[in-house]
Amino acid sequence: MASAESVFRDLFLLRSDVVFLNHGSFGACPRPVFEAYQRWQLELERQPVAFLGRRLEGLMAEARAALGAFLGAAPDDLVYVSNATTGLNIVARSLPLAPGDEVLSTDQEYGALDRTWRFICGKRGARYVRQPVELPIVSAEQVVEAIWSGATARTRVLFVSQVTSPTAITLPVAELVRRAREAGIITVVDGAHAPGQVPLDLEGLGADFYSGNCHKWMMAPKGSAFLHARRERQSLLEPLVVSWGWEREEPGASRLVDYNEWQGTRDVAPFLAVPAAIRFMERHDWPRVRRTCHELVRNARRAIADLTRLAPITPDAPEWFAQMAALPLPPCDARTLQRRLYDEFRVEVPIIDWQGRQFVRISVQGYNTQSDVDALVEALRALLPHTRHPVRF
Repeated sequence: MASAESVFRDLFLLRSDVVFLNHGSFGACPRPVFEAYQRWQLELERQPVAFLGRRLEGLMAEARAALGAFLGAAPDDLVYVSNATTGLNIVARSLPLAPGDEVLSTDQEYGALDRTWRFICGKRGARYVRQPVELPIVSAEQVVEAIWSGATARTRVLFVSQVTSPTAITLPVAELVRRAREAGIITVVDGAHAPGQVPLDLEGLGADFYSGNCHKWMMAPKGSAFLHARRERQSLLEPLVVSWGWEREEPGASRLVDYNEWQGTRDVAPFLAVPAAIRFMERHDWPRVRRTCHELVRNARRAIADLTRLAPITPDAPEWFAQMAALPLPPCDARTLQRRLYDEFRVEVPIIDWQGRQFVRISVQGYNTQSDVDALVEALRALLPHTRHPVRF
């Protein structure tokens, strides 16, 4: 009789000869969800005019309703976008920054969004402030004070990740959002890694703008993400692509949706398959699966710390990490180590080179088992002595 673990593995399309511990980069889509995605594509091709011209608005409304229920958000305060970077670009390009204004952030943000804010600030004469957060993390108060100490009278925007990309730390965004709102600062949250990994209540969080991916931890098809905007802030947003929703004025309509949903002809099947991803999680009791994955990450933290003699960068508590963790490595050639892990051991895992330090960022999803963690540890044991940088005195 097949084990529960192997059954989960069989529900995904991943290659059986690869130890896949990199769900956090691009996700992986279960077979039933991928099949729903392909059914939507086929339905579109069978009658494109009826599908796009007459049915799409209603179908998208249904998909937003399912997503809103999952995220704790009103459907008309959500719009589907292709990825979190796109959603956050809509926000960054829309905000009325002026010369001398400041955007406060951290030194642990996703590189593409660092570039976005530098680009926008450069055009507006504003300043992008990357406030350092010292590692290892000791407490939520330490993190909040480290970030908030960068706020000044010129701070107009707080931009922060809920789960950081290079260090895989779940930041205390609720307290940061609360402080910023009290100070009249616009809050923008990068939720790329949160939906499906961290329980969300977007209305309760109260961030002005929040963009997250569905194609990562929610396991929806690639190219499915969302932008959420508080009703009071939606008038600030301008569309990246001006199309038929621009100047549309209908009573009760959502300007956020009108301005951003229709961008011309494109494949909308990833968005329409999101409800199937939500149903998949419900059918398989995903809160329980997440807890199992968290325990596997804890096991990996202990095993890799024993191997490297380097302490983890956060406390061993679920408020700091869920299904993903970045674990420090001895000084090494990150690119060579990652390549050799895959070429020689078929272990797919990112080796992060961040601020002169190297980390292995392990992502654990429902298809992973303890044997995957063990394979990574043994591969690191074999390769680290051959990829270390010499220590200079």
